[in-house]
Amino acid sequence: MDHFDLSDDEQQLAQMVRDFADQVVAPRAYEADRTKTLPMDVVAQMGELGLFGLPFPEEHGGQGGDYFALCLAIEALGRVDQSIAITLEAGVSLGAMPVYRFGTEQQKRELLPSLLAGEALAGFGLTEPEAGSDAGATRTTARLDGDEWVVNGSKQFITNSGTDITRFVTVTAVTGERDGRKEISTIIVPTGTPGFTVEPGYDKVGWHASDTHPLTFQDARVPASNLLGERGRGFANFLHILDEGRIAIAALSTGAAEGCLEAAVDYAGKRTVFGEPLSSRQGIQFTLARMQLRVHNARLAWHHAARLRDAGRPFKTEAAIAKLTASDAAMDNARDATQIFGGNGFMNEYAVARHYRDSKILEIGEGTNEVQLLVIARALGVA
Repeated sequence: MDHFDLSDDEQQLAQMVRDFADQVVAPRAYEADRTKTLPMDVVAQMGELGLFGLPFPEEHGGQGGDYFALCLAIEALGRVDQSIAITLEAGVSLGAMPVYRFGTEQQKRELLPSLLAGEALAGFGLTEPEAGSDAGATRTTARLDGDEWVVNGSKQFITNSGTDITRFVTVTAVTGERDGRKEISTIIVPTGTPGFTVEPGYDKVGWHASDTHPLTFQDARVPASNLLGERGRGFANFLHILDEGRIAIAALSTGAAEGCLEAAVDYAGKRTVFGEPLSSRQGIQFTLARMQLRVHNARLAWHHAARLRDAGRPFKTEAAIAKLTASDAAMDNARDATQIFGGNGFMNEYAVARHYRDSKILEIGEGTNEVQLLVIARALGVA
């Protein structure tokens, strides 16, 4: 665990979550993946450890930490099980953080305590069939009818939207038009609202234990007070949340890359080929060295972005760099680790096989890697 310049508290947190990942999460990972079931007892234990409350102030039920602390925990979990790591990442970045950032004091009092304790989860409904990277193409609408919003439309790929403890989803919706452009706002839609349907979960390539559903809204009515943040600021607020989330995805990706490296080093040392350890082959040694290089660079990148964010400094470009660097590292290390494992790397009971399937989405979610390149190019003034 090659972290840089960690305080004593940060080192203790990283080690605590790493131990939890090894002792509690890892032994359950294969079965959860095989049965495509999110182990809610593990989620509850994460809540008891305070992981969902890490970057929030104590006055709201949080741990009084920062975003860097959250990312340390996500990395440690991503090393052994990406589905569990994304449950935490989405539960905080996409579930609780929008309420904390943009909610009214009443919304914070009502919603945050259970979210930060891990007793409830929430989803963030942004992506639609026709609105992915082009989030401005949102078609879901919310019409104000008296003292209620009437929501119609659909969302897809929404994490933590259908668990037994999911309390609500926050959805982006067109609420009107301003200066010839769509006015996009965010609306809180509680679970169980008539007209709000959580459709059956997806049959995904990876992240099998992560809870992910499409959502439909047919004249779903919620109080006007369920507007989250200023009307018409939904898209701008989302972009801020997404910048933070990219750092967290970079941390998850770094954990996945490290998990693949650790497994490959262990396997290469134990596997005998033609009477010698596989690790004695220079080709394997060079592959492992490149894998370590990727982990190192990925961790440096997300550390830098997270420190900037917590210091209140601009971090948009650095978050894009971190997400791009780390997700590439996760995918490349998964590919190399699977190759080192040979036929065993194609068997799902081995973690590297699951990382191979899971890591592809890291290059897509929270903004595709092509979008990250565009963000970086814009910062250079060439796009």
